[in-house]
Amino acid sequence: MLSHYSLAPATRIASSEFRRFAILAGDKGHPMSVQASTLDLDPSLVTANAWRSRTIAVILMIAIAGIFWVDSRYPALFKRYHDGTQVKAAGALTFGAVYQVDRTMPLSTRAWRTTLNWLDANRVGMTFSFLFGPAALTFLATLRRRRTNSIYLNTLFGAAVGMPLAVCTNCVAPIARGLYASGMSTESVLAAMFASPALNVVVLAMTFALFPVSIAVLKLATVLFLVFVFAPVVASRRSKSAPSIICPIEVPDSGTWSHALASTIRSFLKSFWYVFRVAFPLMILAAVLGALVIELLPAQALIAQVTIGGILLVALVGAFLPVPMAFDVAVAYIAMIKGVPLPYVVTILSTLGIVSVFSLSVVGKTISWKLAAATYATVAALGTLAGLLTRALF
Repeated sequence: MLSHYSLAPATRIASSEFRRFAILAGDKGHPMSVQASTLDLDPSLVTANAWRSRTIAVILMIAIAGIFWVDSRYPALFKRYHDGTQVKAAGALTFGAVYQVDRTMPLSTRAWRTTLNWLDANRVGMTFSFLFGPAALTFLATLRRRRTNSIYLNTLFGAAVGMPLAVCTNCVAPIARGLYASGMSTESVLAAMFASPALNVVVLAMTFALFPVSIAVLKLATVLFLVFVFAPVVASRRSKSAPSIICPIEVPDSGTWSHALASTIRSFLKSFWYVFRVAFPLMILAAVLGALVIELLPAQALIAQVTIGGILLVALVGAFLPVPMAFDVAVAYIAMIKGVPLPYVVTILSTLGIVSVFSLSVVGKTISWKLAAATYATVAALGTLAGLLTRALF
């Protein structure tokens, strides 16, 4: 059905009146779900001359990802893996800290310094995501198909895309906005967002190296549930009432390589603005909110008797905080060796880093606030359940 599975980029619409409506509907940065026109041109005519632009877009993605993965991300991840039991976290929300934070400081000072530390720690990952997300959108806009008819195959594809990305739940958010705008399915986008921070092979290796197998398996089970149960189920319910969106950029027709290069650059810049204008302000807001929440928590909040309410509170806070890649594993391990009750440790491990206030706000702005709320509630519920199981079994 064309409204669910558009074969042609939706920008090639024969009806100019419908096109004007689509543009006006999204002119304030709120992507609107609108019905695809039945007057779309033949997909083969739309993409016949786009192969040069597609090639340039692929080269652009490889260059951006290659520089990030080789120069920054994987060396940093392997370093944390090799740190093993010596892993440290100097900041409240970060591994390092440019500005020292002391509990004797006023709350406003602590929150401000923690915000700056967070922005500094995420500058490389966020730069990558703000470049790679638009590059992916530019490439996908040249393809006729961005999804299959199988919701589970779409989910598997999304997980396969997310696992090697090696970006945290915050940095994957701008990329997810680009993927969804291109026409990828909701389940693919959610699966990629969950898989990137939690199913990366180095992060999984850290988890199994630092924790007992039973705890590591419990954490893995919560992630697999989110990817292969929650994502397809919530997407299938939403797809019944949510028609296809309009891709924000056009497929560049390229008669020559020079024309293809110019067209691809223009498309990339349009894609960049589409991602940046929504995600960047939300990033700043998330940094401030995350810093405020973590600094409001009492220093000895986790050194207390385990209660159901305590587990629930840890889960709610863990699913809210915007932390970097593998920070959940490090912090949970540090908490465990410092004597924090195991149910709290497992709850932290099962909620921290899988979603955050930033990634959820981008999901809400891009796809649906109802979906964002359901995602937050599900992650918190899974973390609470993991904590309660640990309390009962250990």
